[in-house]
Amino acid sequence: MIVVTNTIKVKKGHGETVAGRFQNSKGIDMSPGFVRMEVLLTDGVEEYDELKVSTTWADKASFEGWMNSDSFRQAHAHRGGQQSGADGQQGESVMLGSQLTTHRVLVARQSSH
Repeated sequence: MIVVTNTIKVKKGHGETVAGRFQNSKGIDMSPGFVRMEVLLTDGVEEYDELKVSTTWADKASFEGWMNSDSFRQAHAHRGGQQSGADGQQGESVMLGSQLTTHRVLVARQSSH
């Protein structure tokens, strides 16, 4: 198993709004080898909001299959992170940057109750 984490930096005060965009799966949950997704908001960062979007996959090939899928392209088509105002107009981007890391799962435990 692998865990892929996308660490996303957004302008302060926009973390929960950006996290809300992950409520709709946009097809990831139907992707072969997908296990789970968690969206985490880091506590204690003063300069910006930091999200960690962690997805767990059966193997690297499954993740690469998602990355090369039409569903992935559609889900990331509006990646600029622009805010829509009350008038529906696109505003300034809240995205400050992101970094993708991949981790092999060596040990995993779950609650026994």
